[in-house]
Formats: sequence, structure tokens, C-alpha cells
Amino acid sequence: MYVYPAEEAGMSAERLKHVSDYLEREVADDQMAGIIALAQRRGKVIHHSVHGKMDIAAGRPMDADAIFRIYSMTKPIVSVALLILHDEGRVQLHDPVAKYIPGIDRMKVFSHIADRRPQLVDQDPPMTVFHLLTHMSGFTNGHDPWHPVDRLFARARERHGFFRRDISLKDLIENLTELPLKFQPGTAWNYGVSTDVLGYLVQVIADAPLADFLRRRIFAPLGMIDTDFHVPPEKLHRLAQLYHADAVYNPQHIAHEDAALGDVRQPTICPSGGGGLVSTAADYLHFANMLINGGELDGARIVSPMAIKRMTTNAVPRANLPLNIGVERYGYGFGLGVRVMVDPGSANGYSSLGEYGWSGAANTHVVIDPQQELITLMMTQHWSGEYHPPRSIFPNLIYQAIDDLN
Repeated sequence: MYVYPAEEAGMSAERLKHVSDYLEREVADDQMAGIIALAQRRGKVIHHSVHGKMDIAAGRPMDADAIFRIYSMTKPIVSVALLILHDEGRVQLHDPVAKYIPGIDRMKVFSHIADRRPQLVDQDPPMTVFHLLTHMSGFTNGHDPWHPVDRLFARARERHGFFRRDISLKDLIENLTELPLKFQPGTAWNYGVSTDVLGYLVQVIADAPLADFLRRRIFAPLGMIDTDFHVPPEKLHRLAQLYHADAVYNPQHIAHEDAALGDVRQPTICPSGGGGLVSTAADYLHFANMLINGGELDGARIVSPMAIKRMTTNAVPRANLPLNIGVERYGYGFGLGVRVMVDPGSANGYSSLGEYGWSGAANTHVVIDPQQELITLMMTQHWSGEYHPPRSIFPNLIYQAIDDLN
């Protein structure tokens, strides 16, 4: 990948040296595994570095074309897929989800606890497509052990094996509809399985398997040749090892494939729209460039400029802010499938009004800043309940190297 002189993009070459120096320290002595870091400004790549190892035990250096499990960075892609259908008039944002997925409207909603039992009520209002895109649907993910709906979700996940690769996406949704919603649609924000349901919605409306629709309408036009829901045998040598990190970010133990999503080395009939894709740094940069260009890249129009504008505009009421999503909670709202910066003054570092992006559970991370015409992208396989510092420090190191502010 060609890296332009920093000055051609209004950047300081001297201050950009901090980036590689910092990332090299992070992978020193195998305290972390490998990292690929990319930054682009004004359409020109001004930083591309590869650090550490893709397999510590084998001593194998990180490859520039390594394949990563991007987990929740799948969500913006599936959200774009829905917006493609919206552009074509095949779905409206405030359509009831039950119009396309029968049974969703029969899901009950948690109200309160009485006599030590959850009390459930009918949906009011009914869940809409907009609620799925914004994570305001009431769906959860089982990660809050103190909430009765999350506990029900966790038990159901053990019983049904959510996202098993041999269970159809239709069966998954039917299992999910047996559970209550955590709150009335539109009344709160909660990070859950909304985008997985959205993926099935895309499949139903498009009348095509989700994976096929993504390949045909997004991956092929953008040249995303390595992005898919599994890694085929001929590419397995490029799959980076997944590591589990303890509280001091020491990934000396190989992590098992996430039980919720299965082994990406195997094909799946249950593609997770919320977290199932694998990709490369080069592929995801294509996707990010399509977004920052208003839905088009190199002559391939994926979605309309208005769709991108709507996607990247905060849709969460101020009463629900700030969002409780880890490091991203500082200053962010949420649009249609991406976080959106609404208050740069309270951000966890440098940012601009309208900056957007998302991250994945293995600490992959993308920042897209239209104001500064900036993209930063970091790929790693560092599974942790908490983010690790490079995820926020790397973008800051790029921002601090800007000389010519837009």
C-alpha cells in the first residue's frame, strides 16, 4: 500500500513518528500480539504500519494481508445493506418489523418485578426498523447479570445455542422472539442483538441469503475480496490468532473461538449481522472510503448520499445521552448503525463534530471524520471485556499530527 508524504495531506511527518513508536512499545515482549494501523487524510494514506505477531507461539510476524475477526464492525456493513433496500423503496425506516418478520409484534416487554417474577406488557409502540438500526428496539444480549431479561437471554442462549453455525438464521430469530424485550421500543438505548435481527430483515426483504446480498451489493463492487462470514481453506494461513487478554492486557493465552459465533474456519447458515464477518485492513478501508465519499467509491455507487447523511446523524434523544458503550460513551450519540460524535468537548481525546465509526470485540476500531477528511483504522485480535489503550490512543496520535485543520 502506497503511503503519501505526510505534508501532501496537511500532516506533520515528524509528529507521525509517534505512531509507530507507540505501537511498537505495545507489542514489545509479546505483551500484545499483532496490530495493523492505517490512517488516511484527504484521500491519501499517510500511515500504514504492521506490528507484532499474528501467532506468538509460532513466532510468525503479522502480515499486512492478515484476516481478522471484526465482530461488531459487521454492524455498519449490515446497516448499509438495509439502507440500500430503503433507497430502492422496498422498506421504510418506521415500518413495523412485524410487517416482514411475523411474531415480532407478539414479543412482550418487561415492566417490573412483582412477587419476585418479571411482569410483562404488550409493545407500545410496536418495534420498527428504525429501532433496530439505532439499538432502541428493546433487544439485549445477556451481558447484564442484574437485569431479569438479560438473565433470561443468557439461559436461552445456553438452551438454543444462539448463532450456532448449523442453525438457520430464521431459527435464531424464532428463538429470540420467545424472549421479552428489555424496554418499550424507542424509550432507551441498549447494545444487543438488534443488528442480528436487522440482518435477517435484510434477508427477508431482499429475498436472498444475507451473505449473498452483502457479496453482490457491497463486497464485490467495493473490491472487498477477503470479507465474508467464514475463512475458506485456501486463506486459513492468513487468519490471525485470537488472543484473550487479562486485566493487565497480557494475551499469553490463546482464546477459543467465541462460543456465541462459532469457528470462523467453518461455513455458517446463521450469519451474524451483528458480529460475524472477517475482513482485512485493506477491505475495511474500502468500506470506510465508500462511507466518507457519501456512498460511492471508484465509480461504484453503493448507497445514496442522503442515506449516508441519515446514517451518520445522531438519532438518539438527548435524554438518553451519554451512551454507556465503554470508551465510546464520551461525547457520542448513535445514528443508523454507527456511533456519532455530538459533543467533541467531552470526547476521550481528539475528535470533530460528526465523527463516526464503530469497533469490534477483539479491539478492531475505525474512526471516520468527514470534517477533517480523516480515516483511522486499527486491526488486532485482542479479545477482552475492556478495550485496550491503542484503540483510543492510535486515533489521537493521528489527530495530533494534523497541521492544516479543515
